[in-house]
Amino acid sequence: MIRKCLFPVAGYGTRFLPATKAQPKEMLPILTKPLIQYGVEEAAAAGMMDIAMVTGRNKRAIEDHFDIVYELEDQLRGTRREERLESIRGLINDCTYSYTRQVHMRGLGDAILTGATIIGHEPFGVILADDLCVGEPGIMSQMLKVYEKYQCSIVAVEEVPHEDVNKYGIVSGNAIDDRHTLVNTMVEKPEPENAPSNLAIIGRYILTPDIFDILRNTPPGANGEVQITDALQTQAAQGNVIAYRFSGHRFDCGSIDGFVAATNFFYEKLISDRS
Repeated sequence: MIRKCLFPVAGYGTRFLPATKAQPKEMLPILTKPLIQYGVEEAAAAGMMDIAMVTGRNKRAIEDHFDIVYELEDQLRGTRREERLESIRGLINDCTYSYTRQVHMRGLGDAILTGATIIGHEPFGVILADDLCVGEPGIMSQMLKVYEKYQCSIVAVEEVPHEDVNKYGIVSGNAIDDRHTLVNTMVEKPEPENAPSNLAIIGRYILTPDIFDILRNTPPGANGEVQITDALQTQAAQGNVIAYRFSGHRFDCGSIDGFVAATNFFYEKLISDRS
């Protein structure tokens, strides 16, 4: 059983300025829940009840969200509106939360390495809250089954338009079946003419603990950032990375188009559930 899930939430969210000038992008709501809560719900559904957050400046609202607000609880107690807090109450009661701060924004690889002190020496999940995923079961639950079989690092992937490969980490390798690929090549944001495939990594990982030592020895790449794909390439060279084509749908809520699409999807689902 993998118990811990890491959430890198230190980024600035510049694509949503000025809305994210003074609030975390992870707290932007899809209907009545912030993005970060959807991610924590997915982790908890997979049995990952120890939540590790790598935060940064102006991220205090995330910590407050996963805590009790006694004044609000008192005001709502015994009213019909009290039920609106049920989903977050469950997460507060069932999960534990640990926080550490990424002082300098040096890429996703550096953010994951920053979390080493609260992960320890055990396999762990990674969820990027920007990628809101819908699946049955959840994407992280699906990936756990893949990990149980292969006992190595797992990355969730999906096919993207070839002209968009320069927005993602791209993988290629030897197909095991239509959903599993043994990765041998990983490239961070290649130009379309240099991309080995159009299989893009999305914001879901299961990583083995040796990734921390690899990250410590991974030099910064483009823009001075430590890329997780560079570290995973080291594991892939040893046959220790599986790319998994998940069953479900991903919304890129780091973009305005994806954020609106997710809002529309969940609103239509809400209307359907009411009828």
